[in-house]
This record gives sequence, C-alpha cells and structure tokens, in this order.
Amino acid sequence: MKTAVLKMALRALARNKARSALTMLGIIIGVASVIAMVSLGQGAQQQVQDRISSMGTNLLIVQAGSQRAGGMRGGAGTSTSLTPEDMQAILREVPSVAAGTPSVGATVPLVAGNQNWQTRAEGVDVTQPAIRVRTVAQGEFFTEADVRSAARVAVIGQTVADALFPGQDPVGQTMRVRNLTFRVIGTLQAKGQSQMGQDQDDTLLMPYTTVMKKLMATNYVSSLQFSAVNQAATATAEREIAALLRARHNLRPGQEDDFTVRNLSDVAETAAETSKVMTMLLSGIAAVSLLVGGIGIMNIMLVSVTERTREIGIRMAVGARSRQVQWQFLIESLVLGLLGGLTGIAVGVATAYGLSIGFGWPSVLSPTAMAGSAIFSMMIGIFFGYYPARQAAALDPIEALRFE
Repeated sequence: MKTAVLKMALRALARNKARSALTMLGIIIGVASVIAMVSLGQGAQQQVQDRISSMGTNLLIVQAGSQRAGGMRGGAGTSTSLTPEDMQAILREVPSVAAGTPSVGATVPLVAGNQNWQTRAEGVDVTQPAIRVRTVAQGEFFTEADVRSAARVAVIGQTVADALFPGQDPVGQTMRVRNLTFRVIGTLQAKGQSQMGQDQDDTLLMPYTTVMKKLMATNYVSSLQFSAVNQAATATAEREIAALLRARHNLRPGQEDDFTVRNLSDVAETAAETSKVMTMLLSGIAAVSLLVGGIGIMNIMLVSVTERTREIGIRMAVGARSRQVQWQFLIESLVLGLLGGLTGIAVGVATAYGLSIGFGWPSVLSPTAMAGSAIFSMMIGIFFGYYPARQAAALDPIEALRFE
C-alpha cells in the first residue's frame, strides 16, 4: 500500500512539472546560497590559517620597546635593551620554549656585476628556518661556525636572486652589501606575499653576528623570535618570557616593560573566530531563502489540495483512508524538498567553484554543510507540507465529490 501511495505522489508531481520546478526554486536558491557561502567562508578561514602558519611554528616575537631621549618618547623598537644574551637566558630558563633566534636588520644596497637591488638584510641564527618555516631551495644555510666567526655569507630570497642574478645560479656567486663582499651560499624556497601583502621572498639572511659587527656596529638586536614546544604552551611561554626579561632588565614592579611579547597563536585564533562569525552570518542570511522556499512549498501544496479536491473525494469514496491521503501529500512535499535540496547542492558547488576560478577566491567544500542542507531541505518539505496534507485528509468525501 505504501508503494502505491508513493507512486501516486510521484505521478501527481510529474503531471505538473513546471509547477513542481517553481516550487523547488526557493529551496534550490537557499541550499545553493548556504553551500556557496560556507565553502567560501571556510576557504577564507583556511587561507588565513595557512598564511599565519607560514609565518612560523608556535611563534612568539619579542620586540624592543620604546625609549625616551631628550624628553621625547620614541616609537616601538627604539629601545636598545634586547641582546643575544637575553635569548640565551630564555632558552636556558624557559622550558616551554623549544628554539629561538635573534633578529637584527637594516635596509642595504646590493650590487652584483651590473645589477643592483635594495632590500632588508636580516641577521638571524641557524635556527631561523625551523622557527619561521623557511626551506633552502638551493645550496645550504649558514652554520654555527659562520655565526661564531661573523662570516660574510648570505642566503637570499627568490626575488633578490631574480634581481641580482637573472638567468643564473646564485649559489657560489659574490655580491657587495654596502662596501663589503659577501658570498651567496643558498637561496630560499619561494613563499609569496604575507598576510599584510609584503613580499616574503625579497629578503637577505645572514648570521646575526655579521650584521651586528660588520654592518651596524651594535651590540643589541631589534627582536627575539621563539618557537614554543607546542601551540598549547605559547601562552605559558609568553608569561615566562616576560617575567624573565623584566628580571634581567631590572624593571621594578609597576615600571613599564621595555619590550613587547607578541603571541601569533592569538592572532591565528582571532582571525579564525572572525572568519567563523562571518561564515555563520552569511549562512544565516542564505538560510532565510530556505524558509521562503518552505513557505512556497506550503502555498503550492494548499493550492494543489484545492485543485484536487474532487480527486481526493473519489479516492476516499472508493476506500482510501484519510491517512493514505495525508501520506500522499506529505510524500509530495518531501520529494519537492529533497529534489530541491539535491539540486541546490549541485548549484552551490558549481557556484563556489565558479567564484573560486573567476575571482581567485579560495573555497573549501564542506561535506557536513552539504549533508546538513539535504537533511534540512527534507525537514522543510515535511514541516511545511504537513498542514496541506492534514487539510487534504480532513476533507469530507461527499463534499469533495460535490466540488466543482
């Protein structure tokens, strides 16, 4: 009997193909909007996470604070309080820190043959590639022996390599940095732009001792970069680093720090939360279309009950029960919702893919969103089809047969 009711429901929908398609339109638009918005939202969230992850592993950055000179307060980074010895002390006494490197840099002119370029030379330790997730593409990174001897060696980014050595292998070549000759011992794997739009390949890395002694003639560094043992330990490491530096810099209680500790895990979490909120907002707006589509199903089914009153009367006169009539209309509503949901998923996937290709927007298809949309569209069909089905089942057979 249930099979017969299902066949009758499908035949009734097939007789009115145009009306069935228009009824499903609201569901299709709603589901497609949800799928597309969730895919683009998750794609944007993944892109932000990838870009932040490319900046470093469980990264904490200690920057020099500001200093006062002649009654004027300088900006962040003007303090001369951070030293390589601070880094060594943190590595010894803060167990939640896995590795660290000083960072000291200056903008320098570069000359190689008849080519020239200007970039920022950054002095770092041998641990920098692991902390900042950098890979040497050609050649090698400098060694601890190079750091101890303040060797004039350099590892360059791809942008610098293309500018100074076009069409050549840079490894083994020499270049002048200011008035000093340096040997290129390696090139870095290309990383592209950072989240802030900065070219991460326009860089020049050398031992921090070389920059301090031979380029800047200084005994302090502008920042210290650390990698925590894991992401959960970054908050603990942040507190312990701050406490140790305050003790080493003889800062009294209530006295302002002469440094700033930045936890990039917090930046990642904030960015992820922002993306999540935007995705939920857009999905909520798109879900309104599902509600509109459900109301459309109810209206069309009510019209269908009115148009088929005589048919219902005949069925009930020859023995059909009210429950069977109710099931027929519920099945019609369920099928409309399901077909609309499946079509909407296909349209949503195509829309997300098209926007990703056409505008370069990242998108990540969510199986959960697709399954949820299909289930929700069926629930919409049942919920909004229940009232028309009850109306049909409640018809008096005699009155229904008299209906013209």
